[in-house]
Amino acid sequence: GWLMDVLACVERLPGDEFTLEEMYLFTDELQQRHPSNSFIQPKIRQQLQILRDRGYIEFLGRGHYRKRR
Repeated sequence: GWLMDVLACVERLPGDEFTLEEMYLFTDELQQRHPSNSFIQPKIRQQLQILRDRGYIEFLGRGHYRKRR
């Protein structure tokens, strides 16, 4: 589902830190995987919050995140 798709995108990014803008580069790919959702970028943000709450990533502020390993 959405959570695993967004996590897979996070894992494809190089390095440990990434930005929301980098995640938005996956918008078209995620739109193809979830054609019934017209609000891909808000969904990306929502899923990043869930990943943060579950300890997969850390929110650094101002659209910056860090992967937790």
